[in-house]
Amino acid sequence: MSVFNDTSHQAGSVPLSGGGMSENKKFSYGYSSLRGKRASMEDFHDAKIHKIDDKMVGLFGVFDGHGGSRAADYVQQNLFKNLLEHPQFVTDTKLAIAETYQSTDQAYLQAENNQHRDAGSTASTAVLVEDRLYVANVGDSRAVVCMSGKAHALSNDHKPNRTDERQRIENAGGVVMWSGTWRVGGVLAVSRAFGDRLLKKYVVADPEIQEENITEDVEFLLLASDGLWDVVSNQDAVTMVKDVQDAEEAAKKLTDEAYKKGSADNITCVVIRFHHSL
Repeated sequence: MSVFNDTSHQAGSVPLSGGGMSENKKFSYGYSSLRGKRASMEDFHDAKIHKIDDKMVGLFGVFDGHGGSRAADYVQQNLFKNLLEHPQFVTDTKLAIAETYQSTDQAYLQAENNQHRDAGSTASTAVLVEDRLYVANVGDSRAVVCMSGKAHALSNDHKPNRTDERQRIENAGGVVMWSGTWRVGGVLAVSRAFGDRLLKKYVVADPEIQEENITEDVEFLLLASDGLWDVVSNQDAVTMVKDVQDAEEAAKKLTDEAYKKGSADNITCVVIRFHHSL
């Protein structure tokens, strides 16, 4: 089992990186994370591989904090732990993911009762159970899969001006206002997140979940915080690393490129590469 997360002490342009391979050699992963031009580090990530009931399970996530790192740190420490403890994790993985996002959010809010300053976090997670992939998303970190060289988004950013998100927020009595960008209540630039207690009525932690079978044409999956997507398109990201077989090198190439392109945010990428010929 491997667990990784970042430190705010790293140099802005020097990534923390690493990776690994599943026991059955069916998939490998790499991660790269850097503080970038921000004064502090609010991005976290996680990567775990388990064997459960003789099934190979991979759990990967990118968590981008706002209002400080507390929420992202908590989600990184607890989300996958809680998911693996869900009684229906193997039998109904999609239900388990949806319920675990909710319960982890509630537990975080409970733990934060004495905090005066609100903090929140996005989550873009990929759960691999044998050849079945479940991608869940809350916020504007993003999951993109490469199929036969083409980029396909497996998540849809939760922005307040997304038509259905704006409608949901307004139906709940909230407002979406322009303040440099579209924001919930003029404050928050994402419409779903963990935490954000003061906006919880509108900023929910309900994940949107996509399922995919890992067929021969699925080459790799990218999970990244908006520090990458602010400056690199889905297709450019895929094209940039499709010939880089080492997942850690691919993740480093993406974070380096985003930094060079002037990303003003923390930048974190996780690459999961599938090996079909083995």
